[in-house]
Amino acid sequence: MLERITRSITSASIFLAGYFLLNIALRIALPHTLDLDEAEQSFYSQYLLAGYGPQPPFYNWIQYAIVSVTGMSMWVLSVPKNIILFGCYLFYGLAAREVLKSRSLAAVAMLSLITLPQVGLMAQRELTHTVALLFATSLFLFGFFRTLRQPTIGSYLIIGIATGIGLISKYNFAILPAAALIAVLPDREWRSRLIDWRLLPAIALAILIVLPHALWLPDNLASASAPTLERMTAEDLAPAGLPRVGQGLLSLVIAVLGFVALPIVLVAAAFRRDFFRALSSSNPMIRVIERMMIISLIAFVGVVLFAGASDIHERWLDPCLLVLPIYLFLKLETADLDLSAGLARFRPVVPVFMVVILSILLFRIVGIQYIGTYTRTNVPFSGYVAELTATRRPVLIVAGTKFVAGNLRLELPDVPVVIPFFPGPGVPEYTAAKGPVLVIWRGETADDPTISPSFANDLVRSGIHLQELNTLTLPYLFGDGKRSFSIGYSWVEGGAK
Repeated sequence: MLERITRSITSASIFLAGYFLLNIALRIALPHTLDLDEAEQSFYSQYLLAGYGPQPPFYNWIQYAIVSVTGMSMWVLSVPKNIILFGCYLFYGLAAREVLKSRSLAAVAMLSLITLPQVGLMAQRELTHTVALLFATSLFLFGFFRTLRQPTIGSYLIIGIATGIGLISKYNFAILPAAALIAVLPDREWRSRLIDWRLLPAIALAILIVLPHALWLPDNLASASAPTLERMTAEDLAPAGLPRVGQGLLSLVIAVLGFVALPIVLVAAAFRRDFFRALSSSNPMIRVIERMMIISLIAFVGVVLFAGASDIHERWLDPCLLVLPIYLFLKLETADLDLSAGLARFRPVVPVFMVVILSILLFRIVGIQYIGTYTRTNVPFSGYVAELTATRRPVLIVAGTKFVAGNLRLELPDVPVVIPFFPGPGVPEYTAAKGPVLVIWRGETADDPTISPSFANDLVRSGIHLQELNTLTLPYLFGDGKRSFSIGYSWVEGGAK
């Protein structure tokens, strides 16, 4: 059966579609508490903006468009994400088919994406903007490889579309097209692709896609870049000078190893001696891919040396190293070996990974009492809403964080949920509110719902004066009943005083 699944991209795609349907069903069946990225999408879906802060807006635009038509629900958060992930695998398979002669090997390369932890597990667990980045990267690889092999106006336009989507999905995507451009320069035949007239409409299309956000960015550069720079530099932990550079380079090495180790080990274990024989194989496409990966990693070295980055995360390497499975299977095919035994050993890896990932997604929530470390997805927001709205219903909710705002928005989709000073000054909706307004926040820790000074000051500056501070404590979902999570809240009447 596994052999039939991997005979073609079409068969593998149908198999993957079933897997993503299972992911959707599991997410709908589990409690509807949102993690950080999901909560952010839930909150931001109320607004159509050119920019939303530290992340580019592509995924937010998609979410806004769908919510505008269907309304907010767990389905609206889960289904688009899995469709985009499916698109990532699909275009990755099409990219593999452009460079691999064997259709079966291309299908296996497509399915092997699941062995990359950042794609198989992390993208399913909590990420959103990175999901869009993965899709854009796969689409770019498809257009890029097709242009190298058989350039058409369509292949150039695919590169333009992918570049535009990628740049407004995650800023680090910019490394990929730059690396691809430099990587083809040493090859005389492929260098001509860069002076082809068809590149101009591709560039124009990319600019059109990026333009709304690009016009917003100069006036909002601080809010767009500051959080990422803080995570990269880890100022409170990293020393200055050469020690920081050393820490940054070590962090990069660890991130690269964390990204590539598992798929390399699995392919090596499946193909055994053939894998090591294939390491020396080469052809023009292999050399282009190698240059792309090396140039991308050199760019990150530059970030460490010149931007002071000391903490590189694995997911930042997605556009640089996502091509790895294609590269490994291209090496094996180019070596001209009998790969049938290795493929037979590798095929079962994919369904095993699927079962393991689904099990982790389930157990991390329902088995939390056995793990002992409670997560945000176990916070009982549905219970909070049931308690708080038992006797009265708010006409407006003012939340302290996007995590709280997004979860309240999901539970009460017909009630506006706002955060002070986003997207404009104060809380404009408060001045027009006719009825009870619920102000709600979480504290620094699970059992301390003390209102933060910054949120309290924002409320005062917005004309909201809390008369009474209340606390609501409920046990974690699927917990042992001994651990609980507390929130703070206050009811006020709408309208500026």
